[in-house]
Amino acid sequence: MSMNSQTANFPKAKQVFVAGGTGYMGQRLITRLVQCGHHVRALARAGSESRLPTGCTHVIGNALDAATYDTQVPPCDTFVHLVGVSHPSPAKAELFRSVDMASLQAAVAAAAQAGISHFVYVSVARPAPVMQAYQQVRAECERLIEASGMSATILRPWYVLGPGHRWPYALIPFYWLMARIPKFREGAQRLGLVTLNQMIQALQAAVENPATGVRIVDVPAIRAAALF
Repeated sequence: MSMNSQTANFPKAKQVFVAGGTGYMGQRLITRLVQCGHHVRALARAGSESRLPTGCTHVIGNALDAATYDTQVPPCDTFVHLVGVSHPSPAKAELFRSVDMASLQAAVAAAAQAGISHFVYVSVARPAPVMQAYQQVRAECERLIEASGMSATILRPWYVLGPGHRWPYALIPFYWLMARIPKFREGAQRLGLVTLNQMIQALQAAVENPATGVRIVDVPAIRAAALF
């Protein structure tokens, strides 16, 4: 089912908890979900709640400490985890563990305690020739989600194009060429670029169409927002 048809048919409203709602994707996703009639509770640090979009319920807490917000997750049925180090690079390997991993551990604990039925997580495409520490942490986070027993949708983009993230546009001709060479086609597709709007559409589709078990959404599916 396409994103446009889902929106046009006004899918049943979801109760959604978003961790990372003040970030690059979080702000846009919350705005989209609210516009589509979903009820959103969004986590923010004290003093940062003004960065959350209008229309959502503010939850003040520390994304690294489940005890600061876990009682505020109910009555949500969906948990979207978007917390992570901005502009990942090899130099930030320690932060991937102290922020990305720690926040995911807290989120899984809070979601499990709240009886969340569907967990949505943005991971990263792999394997890839660079960013090994980042890939390793995200892979470990995926395993934690799987071990929790919750149904989950895990999206695996490589690089998201959008405001402030435009330099890889120069690589588009390279991707076009690699996709036409059989030897490199699979890698070019798996590590392809996606746009910010495609990510928001795919996240919305994940929220509105909960998985049964663990569903992996790769780059071609993100581009199409055709998850199902």
